[in-house]
Amino acid sequence: MFRDDVLCVGSAVVDRFMTVDIPFSMLHSGDKVLVKSVETHSGGGATNSAAALSLLGLKVSMLTKLGQDHDGDFIKKEMRRYSVHNLCTHHSEDATDVSTVIFSTKDHDRIIFTHKGASQDLNVHDFKLSLLSPRWIYLASLVGKSFEVAEYLAHSAQRTGTKLLFNPSLYVAKKRMKSLRQILLATSILVLNKEEAQALVGKKISPSQLLTTLNYGGPETVVITDGENMVYALHQGKLYSVLPPKVKVVQTTGAGDAFASGLLAGIIKRWSFEDSLRLGLVNAASVLQDVGAKKGLLRKHQAQEAMKKYGIKIKTSMLSCKDNSCHIKK
Repeated sequence: MFRDDVLCVGSAVVDRFMTVDIPFSMLHSGDKVLVKSVETHSGGGATNSAAALSLLGLKVSMLTKLGQDHDGDFIKKEMRRYSVHNLCTHHSEDATDVSTVIFSTKDHDRIIFTHKGASQDLNVHDFKLSLLSPRWIYLASLVGKSFEVAEYLAHSAQRTGTKLLFNPSLYVAKKRMKSLRQILLATSILVLNKEEAQALVGKKISPSQLLTTLNYGGPETVVITDGENMVYALHQGKLYSVLPPKVKVVQTTGAGDAFASGLLAGIIKRWSFEDSLRLGLVNAASVLQDVGAKKGLLRKHQAQEAMKKYGIKIKTSMLSCKDNSCHIKK
């Protein structure tokens, strides 16, 4: 019997957003810059994915380590709004993770300064494996000492047949495929952006080559995003390509988590793979239009309305592969 639909594992962060009305190219050492607005929200892979999946109607828990401080209390209070419980039984002596996100309205992009504290301190003694009985594990990035927990959970998932979605950050992707072999072999769905995919394979190659190289490493399904550009996916021998809907971008933090969570929610609900991609895309598009990783997250009925509104077209083709070389069948 499953305790949860999804267990979300990764970091929990207090994000402090500052918006500036100048391009980053105009910033110089020693400058004093006027900030247009300041907001504080929770973030991090574990909390973002858990909130997104809960709003889409799934039963979710998270596993992340917090400090015994005001920021940790802030995150716990915010996650109660999403009915998400943290299965970590201990606090860290380190401070809860904090990020300062500086967003430029001129560049429509951001710079993130992150302090990794408590999230690096998660270990196998912080939870009871017997209480972790999800249908799926959403594995975001764990770094430092906590990386051992990622490997431990991947091994456990492979042994028990638990499905695993892996959404690594660039920090983790830079470890390369060989170092992440145990996790990749346990991965059902790998979701990452183009830069992370290139870091993981160690070279700049075409999207179809990235997809097949990563697929050979273990994941059954591979999805590669690239900001406002084409999203590519390899699923059951088919290549999917889709352009995200055009929206006015307010900030980009949390869009990747929103996309991966929407995709997973669709798959758990037994939607077609195409509609699961669409669910991820509209969820990400909504998050892009607000400040914070959670304010724009959609509920199921809102997502379905957005899917009708945008009418997202998805192209499919078959890949033909031989001797590690692949091409699209005409």
